[in-house]
Amino acid sequence: MTRRLKQNGFSLIETIIAMAIMSGAILVLALSWSGNVARVKTSRINNTMAFLLERKMTEVEIAYQGKPVNQIADEDAGDFGEKYPGYRWELKTKAFEMPSLSSLLISKEGGADENLLSVVNSLSEYSKDAIKEVSVSVIYTSKLGKEIKNSVATFFVDYKKPLPIPGLPSADSSSASDDTGDSGSSSGDSPNDQTSSSDPGGSR
Repeated sequence: MTRRLKQNGFSLIETIIAMAIMSGAILVLALSWSGNVARVKTSRINNTMAFLLERKMTEVEIAYQGKPVNQIADEDAGDFGEKYPGYRWELKTKAFEMPSLSSLLISKEGGADENLLSVVNSLSEYSKDAIKEVSVSVIYTSKLGKEIKNSVATFFVDYKKPLPIPGLPSADSSSASDDTGDSGSSSGDSPNDQTSSSDPGGSR
């Protein structure tokens, strides 16, 4: 009389289902890992770009500090050397445009004073020559050719440029300095003349 041995195991269907579940779990883990790696890389690139932006803007501010705004180049570009491959910078400038207030003043009841309109127009023209917007951009180009660009802008003001408004000290400073220089030269001569004329030895 023979006795059949009972063997416990998995059937073919159970094995296939288990492999499918395992494959799905591995795929989810792989996608999650690759996404984390991409986010870490993007964060590192953004941090580097922020550092380079701050450094470049500081260099620009030091280079043009105390100089007239018309000496700032309209456009410029370059890179950051071998230490930062794939990174480059661009500089662009444009004149500051003050919003027009003439239409707002004219639309008021009774119109606008001509002197006030003249002052507003003078300030608008002054802002174009004395204020300039400077924008610095840092661009990163990946090995696949994809570009990431971050920019920052600031304003340079020529405080030495006099306001074109009659009656203000800044507008009359040049003429006042010329008058002061002339009067100083004439007053500088008068003590010498008085000394020579009142010299006791000369009177004798």
